[in-house]
Amino acid sequence: MTEKEPAAISTRAIEIIVALMLLSVAVLVIYDSKRIGAGWAADGPEAGYFPFYIGALLGVASIWILLQAMLQKTSPVFVAPDRFQRVLAVFIPTALYIATIYFIGIYLASAFFLALFMRRHGKFGWRKMLAVSVLVPGILFLLFEVWFLVPLPKGPLENLFGY
Repeated sequence: MTEKEPAAISTRAIEIIVALMLLSVAVLVIYDSKRIGAGWAADGPEAGYFPFYIGALLGVASIWILLQAMLQKTSPVFVAPDRFQRVLAVFIPTALYIATIYFIGIYLASAFFLALFMRRHGKFGWRKMLAVSVLVPGILFLLFEVWFLVPLPKGPLENLFGY
């Protein structure tokens, strides 16, 4: 008895999904551009003029991709299941990083993110991992918040220090 291979998603299916997502973004951009004004006023282009045409180009491109994908007869596997696990090993922590920025701020979230990747994927020792995961966000904090005065999302830790 042979073992059944795990199901894999085709490149065609991914192209259709991405084309539909891009088409929905294009429709949203076109709709909102029309809402705020996409014409030419007496003093020049209205606020939605250029976004309208960008949305239109994106819509045409996504329809082209969708048609090409739907007309394909055969399609290779997009990613093998064993390799998809490696993609998820990067995607899931990155998604969590982005989500935690809202709650704990970009600097603390970045420290955790760097530490996780250095330990798990880079196999670095504790000293290097701690040094880099503390120093890099610390230097970026000084660069953006203190020197350039560019506010980035902050959490409770930065609030303790008055930022």
